[in-house]
Amino acid sequence: MRARIAGTGSYVPERVLTNADLERMVATSDEWIVERTGIRERRIAAPGEACSDLGAKAAERALEAADLRATDLDLILVATCTGDVPLPSTACLLQDRLGAGHVAACDISAACCGFVYALSVGDAYVKTGLRHVLVVGAEVMSSMTDWTDRSTCVLFGDGAGAVVLSATDEDRGILSSHLHSDGNLWDLICVQGGGSRFPTSEKMLAEGLQYLKMKGNETFKVAVKTLEEAAREALTAHSLSVEDLDLYVPHQANVRIIKAVASRLGLPMEKVVLNMDRYGNTSAASIPLALDEAVRAGRVRDGDLVMIEAFGGGLTWASALIRW
Repeated sequence: MRARIAGTGSYVPERVLTNADLERMVATSDEWIVERTGIRERRIAAPGEACSDLGAKAAERALEAADLRATDLDLILVATCTGDVPLPSTACLLQDRLGAGHVAACDISAACCGFVYALSVGDAYVKTGLRHVLVVGAEVMSSMTDWTDRSTCVLFGDGAGAVVLSATDEDRGILSSHLHSDGNLWDLICVQGGGSRFPTSEKMLAEGLQYLKMKGNETFKVAVKTLEEAAREALTAHSLSVEDLDLYVPHQANVRIIKAVASRLGLPMEKVVLNMDRYGNTSAASIPLALDEAVRAGRVRDGDLVMIEAFGGGLTWASALIRW
């Protein structure tokens, strides 16, 4: 058996935060942000709107697209680094909200790579006999953003995306996943406060350790290198070439990173899905959000070869090939 994507869904909050808005908050400019990142606006969750709220709406749309009910599910996986609460998992909260019954549910934390990691886990469980697995990527990145730090606050947004994996004996679905990490590079993208190393305290809050920090230049170089390697690894595993790809759905972090990777691969940009101009970097929600938009826009057809890949904190990087 193989896992195929039977339905996709996504959701973004109503509030739009534009580059012009950020110009009034920190010392930056629309021109600089667009030139350096490709981002023009991003969505921000409303007060009280949590990760599971976004994820539930994306999940409901994915289930509807798959013509399934929540009670048909055998497993729920949520990729996030901004869950509702430290304990329990956001997946359990989502399971209850969807009315999915007593199915297994857990979170997967791999930052921006989370969705690809979770998709791989869901694929493995389908191959062991499960019928339907819900995989959600949902983030409220605004909850860990320092809105006085112009190097990071321009990058991130909130959103959610979801897919339903269903078992099939047809020659399509997830062909393979390729997952990697390098903990030696943990400090390129990190939030140091709030865990057991630096528990919540007045000192921790005063030092701003609850906010996301990123070393931009170093991250850029590593991202381009690892994304190219992961793409070639996936293609080589199936004796395929870049020319065989019909659609490339990368993590929406920075348009310069994506263009650099596409150039190295010799992949034309018309095959690349880009939506970061409207949503910014939504971490684990990035790929399923972009994939759902591509599906609903008719950019994905039966038989197409689709590649997804991401890099993120950990440092992690991953790719997956899908025959639609």
